[in-house]
Amino acid sequence: MTTTIGIAGNQIIQSADIFNGNYVSYTPQGFVTAIQKAGGLPLVLPISAEESAAAYISKIDKLLLAGGQDISPDLFGEEPHPKLEETNRNRDLFELALIKEALKQHKPIFAVCRGMQLINVALGGTLYQDLSLNSEWKIKHGQQPTQPQFATHGIEIEQGSTLYQVFGGSYRVNSYHHQAINVLAPSLKVTAKSSDGIAEAIESTDANQRLLGVQWHPELRFDIDTKEFALFDYFVNQL
Repeated sequence: MTTTIGIAGNQIIQSADIFNGNYVSYTPQGFVTAIQKAGGLPLVLPISAEESAAAYISKIDKLLLAGGQDISPDLFGEEPHPKLEETNRNRDLFELALIKEALKQHKPIFAVCRGMQLINVALGGTLYQDLSLNSEWKIKHGQQPTQPQFATHGIEIEQGSTLYQVFGGSYRVNSYHHQAINVLAPSLKVTAKSSDGIAEAIESTDANQRLLGVQWHPELRFDIDTKEFALFDYFVNQL
């Protein structure tokens, strides 16, 4: 039986000269292709009312949270820092509702970049609104202009973690974020870090709660790195 993967979608507004500023719901193609290649059936869940989250989750087997905008800081008790970038409150609230329902309905969650950070917020943690607020920060975590297919910094992975099964004890990843986990939610554990201590992967402390988050972007490298594809294969077929 095919595993149905719900991908929480994002939204952009096309330029005014294209359909007069048409709103577009989307997800990066890499997620769609990687899930299909792993034998899953991807479905994009458009930003919707919080009340619809239960119905969406009931129709999928697993949930994927993608990257994108910064997370509204009031959701973790802070005012916006001057270095905060674009936020989308409608997306934040809908995805928080999806997380709540996925946990309630015992559906596995795989989260990438912003998605990993949002899980931490949903479960009671906080974020650095910008890495400059972390006194230990010393690695470039936004690798532009280097292309995303190239891994640019190392991570160390906890032995015995889910991620260790796929990547082993160390790995190199691409990196596109200026925010990061600050205070970790009580029900989570960090299972990979960069050398400056930034959380690069999280899992649940409860073995029955199937949850995995990574800070990098495997959807941009799975077609050239077999371990990155193995991560999607694990999500679709085992998590």
